[in-house]
Formats: sequence, structure tokens, C-alpha cells
Amino acid sequence: MNRPTALALALAGLLGPAAAQARSCEAPAAAAAAAQHPARQPDEPTVQDTAAQNPAPARAGMDGMDGMDGMDHACMNHDAPSPGAAPETTDTTAAEHGDAHAGMVHTPGMDHSTMHAGSMHHDTPSSGTGPAAAGAATTEPGDAHAGMAHAPGTDHSTMHHGDAPPVAAPLPPPTAAERAAAFPALQSHAMHGTQANHYVLLDRLEGWDADPGTGQAWEATAWYGGDVNRLWLRSEGERSGGRTESAQLEALYGRAISPWWDVLVGVRHDTRPEGRTWAAVGLQGLAPYKFELAGTLYVSDHGDGALRLESEYDVLLTNRLILQPRIEAEVGFGGDRARGPASGLQSVEAGLRLRYEITRRFAPYVGWVHERRFGTQADRARAQDDAPRDSRWVAGVRLWF
Repeated sequence: MNRPTALALALAGLLGPAAAQARSCEAPAAAAAAAQHPARQPDEPTVQDTAAQNPAPARAGMDGMDGMDGMDHACMNHDAPSPGAAPETTDTTAAEHGDAHAGMVHTPGMDHSTMHAGSMHHDTPSSGTGPAAAGAATTEPGDAHAGMAHAPGTDHSTMHHGDAPPVAAPLPPPTAAERAAAFPALQSHAMHGTQANHYVLLDRLEGWDADPGTGQAWEATAWYGGDVNRLWLRSEGERSGGRTESAQLEALYGRAISPWWDVLVGVRHDTRPEGRTWAAVGLQGLAPYKFELAGTLYVSDHGDGALRLESEYDVLLTNRLILQPRIEAEVGFGGDRARGPASGLQSVEAGLRLRYEITRRFAPYVGWVHERRFGTQADRARAQDDAPRDSRWVAGVRLWF
């Protein structure tokens, strides 16, 4: 056997299986083509005539392949281009840009040959690599259509998206006249009315039963007037063993010098232990943290003087159960030892009372009081067979109207 004959037999042996496979694929492909394209009518133009009238690129022949059922792509040779087809040339490689149509679902019969790829917006990132692919997958800032699903064939060039809203001009700063109109100057006590009111408080009406004997005490305050000017009446006293040991009455004019403080000027008259009249000037009000304070200076018609200081505070254990600590001290300034207090501290009384307000106007209470006398007051207590110091439990009521 010569050499040419041997080469021909070897080539036939290599091409034999490929030819058999090609023949096996022709039958299914022909059946699918027949089902897709029925027999042509006599007057219907052929595919060749349509292609001659509307030439299209070699890729256009792939349109409509998604709708062909039963096609076996395993029999198709995608590596080799079709005979006579010109190789495709692009400005950039597929590795740089990736497939622009990757991940897209194509409607059967869609012809991509008539689309302009530069004007298409794809939300799905490209599968390619490199700077070009990264740029294609990035949405430009401010893109109003980002994330929108567009119908095929929608032309956004004719759509009117509206103009940006105009920027409001800044407001001018207020003038001095505008500030004066918004915040007018208020006159002193301009909010107070001229209507007269009254108030009566029986702060302490209590009794006790101690070792020296039973006793009672009272302390009352009343005022009449407006918010600025008032007439004040104050009275307090004590009984022990069935006799009145001390009793006094004060009449004062009060004027508000602030929302929380009043200045008082007036007179005081004692009926027990002996009759005496005093000139009085004082200050009372509400200190920070709601401490009630009062200080009054007295000068008698005999030339001696006394200073009385009082303080109390309400501790709200509940809305109606209130604990009230209270302290009172009296200091004397000179005078006749036989008739009045001497210089120095004369007496101190401290008490703790717990009241329950059945109503805001009426509250019973129980408490404990300790009293101690000094100087002339102690000497007078000893002369009357009283102890200079005394502690006792008390019970009483507090009411106002």
C-alpha cells in the first residue's frame, strides 16, 4: 500500500464517527425546524427572499432560538464560526466588559440587532472583570432610575422628570422693633389683681397629758387683702393645769416685696403672764426647698426687746400623710429682769408632728414636743414649780378656711 492511500484511510477513520454523529443530529434538528416553521404556502416569500431584502448581521440568525423546543445544543458546534461569516470585531474585549446581556431574560423573537447597546441601562452587574466591567456595574450617583424595572422598548428620552424645587431664601434677622413687640416690658406686679381675699389657718390646736398635768396650746394665723397688701392677725398661747400661762395677739400690716416674701409691721399685746405691748417688725416667707421661715423683732413699752425665730417644713410621705418638723427659738435683749426677758437665749421648742389630711381643710395629727427654757424664763418656771425642760406627746387637729 502506497503512502497516499494509507493517509486517506486514516483520515476516513477519524472523520467517520463525527460524520455519524452529525447524521444523528440532523433528524431531530429537521423535526424541530419543521415544527417551528410549517410548510410554506405557494405565494409566501422564502427565508432567502426576506434575508435578501433585510440583511442582518450573522448574529441575527440566533433570534428566536429560545422558543424552539426540543433543540439539542449538545450537537451544535459553537467553537467554529459558520462558513462565510465574517469574524466579529469590537473595540474592547469581552474580558474587559463582560457580557452586557448576562442574566437578562429575553422575550422570544426579540431582535437585539436593532438596539443601541450604549443607551441601554442594565441593573444587573456585569460578570466581566477589569476596570471597564466595574464601571459598567456601578450606578452613577443621583441616577433617578436606579433600581427601576423598565419595560422593553421604553424610551426615557421623551419623559419629563420635573425640575428641582427652588431653594428658599433665608429669613432676615429680627429687628429691635420686632423684639420689643414680641417681649414687652412688664410693670411691677402687673399680674396682680385688686380683689380682696381672706384666709384663716388654725395651725395648732392640740392637747397633752404629761406627768406635770394636762395642757392645751394653740397657734392661729389669718390675713385679709390682695396679693400685695394684707392685714395679718396672729395669736398663740398655752394653758396648763387649768390656767392660762401665756396668751398674745398681733395685728400687722404686710406688704409683698417678692413673690415669696412679706415685710410685716405692727403691734403685739400680751395678756399673760402680764399685760404688755410691743412694737413689731418682721419678715416671713418661703425659702428655697419650701422651708417656711419667719423672724420678728419686738420692742416693748418698757424698753426691752426680743427676737423670735420660727421654721417649719412639710415632708410629704404620701399625698395625704405629711410629716412636719418645727422649731422655735426666742432671744431677749436687756430690760428689767423682774418684768421681762434678760439678754440671751430664753427658750427653744422643737416638735415633730405627723398629720393625715382627710380633706385639704381638715387634718388630725399626733406628735412629740420638747421644750427647754433658759435664763429668766427658767427662773420663772422654777418659781411656779415647773420644770425648765419638758417633753410630751401631743394630739390635735389642723384646719383652715
